[in-house]
Amino acid sequence: MLIQPQYICLSDLLTKRLFRIPEYQRAYSWQRKQREDLFADIDRIKGDETDRTHFMATMVGLRREKKRIVTDEYQVIDVVDGQQRLTTLIILQKAISKALDPGRSVEKKLAGEIEELLVKPDDHSLLLLQTNHDSSHYFADYLRKGEHPPIKNAVTLADRALLEGIEECEAYVKGWNAGGPGKLLELAAILKNRLTFILHEIQDEAAVYTVFEVLNSRGLPVPWVDRMKSTLMAIAFEAKSGNEVETIKELHHIWRDIYACIGLRQGMSTEALRFAATLRSEEAPRRVLSEIDAVEELRTYCKGDAARALETSKWILEVARAVDGLLKDRRRSAITKIVHARFLAVAIHLRQLPEPQTESLLREWERVTFRIFGLCAKDSRTKVGDYVRLAWSVLRKKSPVETVAKEVHAIGDDYPIKDAVRELENTDCYQGWQEELRYFLFRYEEHLAHLNGQKYKNEQWQRIWEDSPSSSIEHIFPQSKGVEERHRTKVFVHRLGNLVLLEPGLNSKLSNSDPQSKAAAYVGTGMFVARDVVPHLKKWDRAAVEKRERQLIEWAQKEWGESRS
Repeated sequence: MLIQPQYICLSDLLTKRLFRIPEYQRAYSWQRKQREDLFADIDRIKGDETDRTHFMATMVGLRREKKRIVTDEYQVIDVVDGQQRLTTLIILQKAISKALDPGRSVEKKLAGEIEELLVKPDDHSLLLLQTNHDSSHYFADYLRKGEHPPIKNAVTLADRALLEGIEECEAYVKGWNAGGPGKLLELAAILKNRLTFILHEIQDEAAVYTVFEVLNSRGLPVPWVDRMKSTLMAIAFEAKSGNEVETIKELHHIWRDIYACIGLRQGMSTEALRFAATLRSEEAPRRVLSEIDAVEELRTYCKGDAARALETSKWILEVARAVDGLLKDRRRSAITKIVHARFLAVAIHLRQLPEPQTESLLREWERVTFRIFGLCAKDSRTKVGDYVRLAWSVLRKKSPVETVAKEVHAIGDDYPIKDAVRELENTDCYQGWQEELRYFLFRYEEHLAHLNGQKYKNEQWQRIWEDSPSSSIEHIFPQSKGVEERHRTKVFVHRLGNLVLLEPGLNSKLSNSDPQSKAAAYVGTGMFVARDVVPHLKKWDRAAVEKRERQLIEWAQKEWGESRS
């Protein structure tokens, strides 16, 4: 096994090498904090006339084939560790190239050198760094053309992180450029010569994951899901099974899919790993495992066996997809805030029951969970053990559906509906309760649509879910004209009976209008929850608000009660 760490500057690192980020690695995920730390490292050398350097990081790469471009030979490197920093530094190089003044010969020459470094002069305009999970081609287009769309166009978290990185790098370069002529040359010189790395360029793929694990067991800030992947890869290599090549190939494909899935939503890598390990526990757990405990749990389960490493990777992917399936349903956003509540819903998904049974269990989970955390407003310490043990039991004990439904129902026994709805009476149901209120009124819309023999308009509600709750919550009697009751502590305009939902935009348009003038707009929405109040708008006073509040509370008692007729 040949491992020769090299201490080199960025210029030497990027010379005669081509970098690839394999698909089985995570996508670009650095946030502003990490980029600001990088910029601060560079700024420490600013104006220093000595030869002082700044050590940036350790990089681990797997040496692949060599590639000839025109007459130059390049070593192709699969980046295993250090990809986030490398990607950011390359974006920064492009930002410098764009900002250089072509009217000044020195800057024009430097811009040409950077462009030749970043985009190779072959028939395909090969890039110095080929990223992964970049289906939108934002990185490639930026390096080749210097163009990028606005951040709002991003679909995935990885796309968003990349576009934010481009804008922040360009803003950082602009700050240097404002310092006067020659400042960009100084910045480029610092990047090339004064930033240093230790490069572990390894030929043996089995050794790569061992080196990665050793380096990152020293407290370096590496995501636990990356450590988990490295651990499973190392197990597969060390096991020396008869079909080792096929096992490794399959692991690569699985982890490509894992990273593609967890890149869709914030926090999914953490959740998928924690949930996967907790559901693999031999004994019924009392809480969802932490990330560090999750890695140890799954490592122990594998017992150094390649087949188990493969099975565990498939399981993490399955759990990640179940988490994604839960979180992408924005209708349930008000009841997916609590980790252990999400854990039970994911376990129900993973049970893979016939769809009607799955939906029936989820609806029961939804009713109980909203009663506890929505109506009763209990905090995240409530019923942790009950939710977690039941989630584990759903998968491990394979209890009949009827039994699971009763056990879900029993979680809410300590929170009767009469106590829950009391929280809605003559109280502020707007401030601090907007997500829950939107969900409450959505369920009421479903109820009214059913009474009218129709379905709610999904496309209209989709626009509501995509925006913030406050942009859709309408005060029938305007906030601006409401007054605080002198003999009470609550605000009249924020009472449940005075609140309704409208499409984003219409809410702000009507915000200061009198209730009587809103009738046509409410009817025009086609939403039952808005049209339902129209006959009462001619005299919309405290009595009308209280009457509607009572109606909503009576309905809530049936919708989220302990039993349903």
